[in-house]
Amino acid sequence: MYEVTIRKSFAAAHKLAEIGGKCEELHGHNFQVEVTVAAAKLNDLGILIDFRTVKKWLGEVLACLDHKYINDLEAFSGSNPSAENMARFIFQEIAKRATAEQVTLSRVKIWESDEASVVYTEE
Repeated sequence: MYEVTIRKSFAAAHKLAEIGGKCEELHGHNFQVEVTVAAAKLNDLGILIDFRTVKKWLGEVLACLDHKYINDLEAFSGSNPSAENMARFIFQEIAKRATAEQVTLSRVKIWESDEASVVYTEE
């Protein structure tokens, strides 16, 4: 199995409901997002996928989140704008693009800080 991982960052603000503590107040993060795609074999060019393609996908999705107040976005209407829910949103958006390239999206990992991250995969 081959995997390609791309990392990009974005800045955004949110506040979380009903978890207690400071995170219920408006605050922001400089998020780091890692997207990993996989395939069992390489294409005719001897690569899994062009890095630029995955960078483009991730850039398109993060443009919807960058420098935004996540709570106000329609994609998070009715859900807590947690890193977990953001990872699922990014996964679903990238998965749509990956299908056309015949690669599988393995996982999305979001770092909320240097010490804390979440991973979303679909089984």
